[in-house]
Amino acid sequence: MAEANFVDYVKIYCRSGKGGRGSSHFRREKYIPKGGPDGGDGGDGGDIILRGDRNYWTLLHLRFQRHIRAEHGEPGGGQKRYGKKGEDQIIPVPCGTIAYDAETGEYICDITDHGEEVVLMKGGRGGLGNTRFKTSTNQAPRYAQPGEPYEERYVIFELKLLADVGLVGFPNAGKSTLLSVVSAAKPKIANYPFTTLVPNLGIVNYRDFKSFVMADIPGVIEGASEGKGLGTRFLRHIERNSLLLFVIPADADDIKAEYNILLNELVQYNPELADKKRLLAISKTDLLDDELQEEISKDLPDIPYVFISAVTNTGLTELKDLIWKELSSDEIVQLKEVKQERDSLVHRNLDIQSVVFDDDEDDDQPDEDDTDDEENSFYDE
Repeated sequence: MAEANFVDYVKIYCRSGKGGRGSSHFRREKYIPKGGPDGGDGGDGGDIILRGDRNYWTLLHLRFQRHIRAEHGEPGGGQKRYGKKGEDQIIPVPCGTIAYDAETGEYICDITDHGEEVVLMKGGRGGLGNTRFKTSTNQAPRYAQPGEPYEERYVIFELKLLADVGLVGFPNAGKSTLLSVVSAAKPKIANYPFTTLVPNLGIVNYRDFKSFVMADIPGVIEGASEGKGLGTRFLRHIERNSLLLFVIPADADDIKAEYNILLNELVQYNPELADKKRLLAISKTDLLDDELQEEISKDLPDIPYVFISAVTNTGLTELKDLIWKELSSDEIVQLKEVKQERDSLVHRNLDIQSVVFDDDEDDDQPDEDDTDDEENSFYDE
């Protein structure tokens, strides 16, 4: 069920509202033969706004909402009445959502914080009424300004999960089992490769009411950066993790060689992943005794490691302590630097050809049911 509910790519049509036209009305009252212009301004069109919401963790709510339109501004009226502003359309998205132009793949914006708002498309400004154009030499202007047109385009939303710890390993290495034991998450667990087809998130409780978020992504195999297995579809979910936890089973032929293969695949996908903190968890150690553990420890990568067993809960407390120690060392300083430099970061544009959607979407423009209300009558009713 979770596999069907996890959506990290969605393509929708967005259209802001157009501005209402200004009024070219003249004052008409009894015993006032020449009332002069009193046409009001048109209302501004509604905006399309993206808002980060921590209560969402997937783009499922946008999967069946193909078209999002903001309201148009209403036209101005007589007696200097201003038109009503069109209502904005606010799109709630999970933190970590990136917006791209669907036609060019150009980067638009990035939502990372709860409550953060970005105007995706600006509504058109309302036109000025004829009252604005009266002068000493033109006391009866019989014209008004039309409203500005709306903006429209197809937008692709891409989700990159925000987690503190990302689990990396080959298929059937015990990542989902580890997540199910240390958190309340219930991922699918079975004794065959590629059991996990979509990422899973879990909140791990720590001492003194502290906690951190752990993400389990599908297994990585050799050649994943070139498209083998599940390819690079889910590798992007660990780009924003603060810490990478490599999970390798104790019965592997060569733990160090498997670690190097996993690290090489991550670096080939994104070289910046080589700068992230890394830990090693050797799973399924209930099959080992103390002598075998000492023998394995002699030939391990030069990174912090711990022997764990999700079946007997061996080493899980030590694993949490090690993770929290790495997260609390200088991570707060790094997060502040990232937030300060986020505006100056260079984002990569999206390769449209590599995006695969679950359902083929019709790119035809939706029928526009708005009629052109730019008839410039001299006297508005």
